[in-house]
Amino acid sequence: MKREDMQPVFSFKSRGACNKIFSLSDEELARGVVAVSAGNHAQGVALAAKNRGIPATIVMPKTTPNIKVESVRNFGADIVLHGDTYDDASVYANHLASEKHMPLIHPYDDELVIAGQGTVAMEICEQLGSDIDAVFVAVGGGGLLAGVAAYIKGLYPTIKVIGVEPENSNCLDAALKAGERVVLDRVGIFADGVAVKQIGEEPFRVLKDNVDEMILVSVDEICAGIKDIFEETRTIEEPAGALAIAGAKKYMKATGATGKTFVTINCGANMNFDRLRHVVERADIGEDKEGIFAIRLAENAGAFRKFCQDIGEQYSVSEFNYRYVSDEKAHIFLGLRFEKATEEKQAFIQKMQALGYEIFDLSDNEVAKLHLRYMVGGVPNSPIANERVYRFQFPERPGALLEFLTHFDSHWNVSMFHYRNHGAAYGRVLLGVQLSDADVPVFLERLSGYSYFDETENIAYEYFLKRS
Repeated sequence: MKREDMQPVFSFKSRGACNKIFSLSDEELARGVVAVSAGNHAQGVALAAKNRGIPATIVMPKTTPNIKVESVRNFGADIVLHGDTYDDASVYANHLASEKHMPLIHPYDDELVIAGQGTVAMEICEQLGSDIDAVFVAVGGGGLLAGVAAYIKGLYPTIKVIGVEPENSNCLDAALKAGERVVLDRVGIFADGVAVKQIGEEPFRVLKDNVDEMILVSVDEICAGIKDIFEETRTIEEPAGALAIAGAKKYMKATGATGKTFVTINCGANMNFDRLRHVVERADIGEDKEGIFAIRLAENAGAFRKFCQDIGEQYSVSEFNYRYVSDEKAHIFLGLRFEKATEEKQAFIQKMQALGYEIFDLSDNEVAKLHLRYMVGGVPNSPIANERVYRFQFPERPGALLEFLTHFDSHWNVSMFHYRNHGAAYGRVLLGVQLSDADVPVFLERLSGYSYFDETENIAYEYFLKRS
C-alpha cells in the first residue's frame, strides 16, 4: 500500500497543488489563486498557498464533509460553498477566476498538477523498480491515474495500470467504452472525493492509451476495503481512499491471481466521523461475510425457542428481529456472519427450508440493508394480550445470545425480540413477552442473573410498537 494518507493534508493532493503554485510567476501569485474541490485538493492548494505566502479562495460543494471544510479553513483559505456536486462548484470557481483575474488551480485538468501527482509513481518505482505486476489507482477526475500511468508506462510498460471507480461514479470507464469523454447524468456521493461527472480532458488524453483495465466496485466493497486497511494499518481511509484496495480485492477474486506483487494507492483519509456507522454496517456484506434473511414462522407455543435451536451454534448472529404479526404467524429479520457468505448462505437456506421454514435472502436487497433493518417490528395486526416489554443487557461473547434464550419456558409466548451485535462489550436485547400478573415474578426470577429494565410504559413502545 502506498500511504498517501500520511501526507500533511492526509491525501496525495498536496503534490499537484505545490507543483502548480510554485511554477506561477510573481505577477500571478500577487493576485492570489482560486481552486475548486470536494475537499482534498482544497487542502493541498490551501497548504501550498500558505507556504508560498499568497491568498487562496476555495470553492467547495455544499455536500463536502465538514472535516475537510474545517481543515481548509485552518490553513487560512477563504471558503465558498456552492452547489451539490463538484461540477456545480466548478462552474462558480471558473466565474470567480475570470472575474478577479486569479489563476485557477485545477484539481486534475492541468499538466503541472498531473505531473505533481505522478511523483507518487516515481516513489513507488524507486522502491520496487520493475518488480510490480499491477498498480491500482482510484479515479475521480483522473489526475492521479494520469500521472501514475504516464510515469510507469514511460519506464516500465509491462506493469499493468488499473483504474478503480465506484459503480455509480464511473466517468472514465464510460469514456473509455464510448471512445470519448462523456458526461454522466448523476454521480453517487458516498465516495465524495471521486464524485465527478466527466473525466478531465488532459487526463483522458493520457489515459485512453495507457490504462490496461478498469474495475468498478460497489459501496459495500468500498466499506470492506476501509475495514481491511484499518485492520492492517489502524488508520481509517475515506471511501475514495479505499477504492484501490477494493479494486485489487475484486481483481484477485475474479482472476484467481496468486504470487503477484500488487500496489494499491491509499489516496486519502479525510473521513467524516458520522459516516463510520454506515461503513461498519456495510463492511461485512461487502466482504461477503454477512447474510440477511426474512423468515416466516408459525405462531404457536415453543415455535420461537425451536427456531433459535434450529439455527444452531455454528452461526454467529449479527442481528435478530422477531415480531408477532397474528395468531397464525410471526416475522423474523435475521443477520448471520459467515466466513464466505456466497458459499454458506445457500447451505443455510436449504437447511431452513428442509426444516419447513419459509425463508428469503435479502443480502442484496438495498431496501433491507439501508432501511428495513432499522424499521423491523412495528405494530401487530391485533392487540397482544398481556404484552410486557423488557430491555436486557449481558456480556457479549460467543454463545451468549443462545444462552440467554434458553432461559425461556415454552409456555411464555415471545411477541417481540430485537438483538443487534454492535461489536460492543455488552449484548442488548429488547424483548416482548406475554405474561399474566402471576407469571411476572416467576419470569423475572428465571432471568435474575441478567441486568434488565421494564419498558412496558415506555412512550416509544406505546407510540410505535403497541396495538391499542
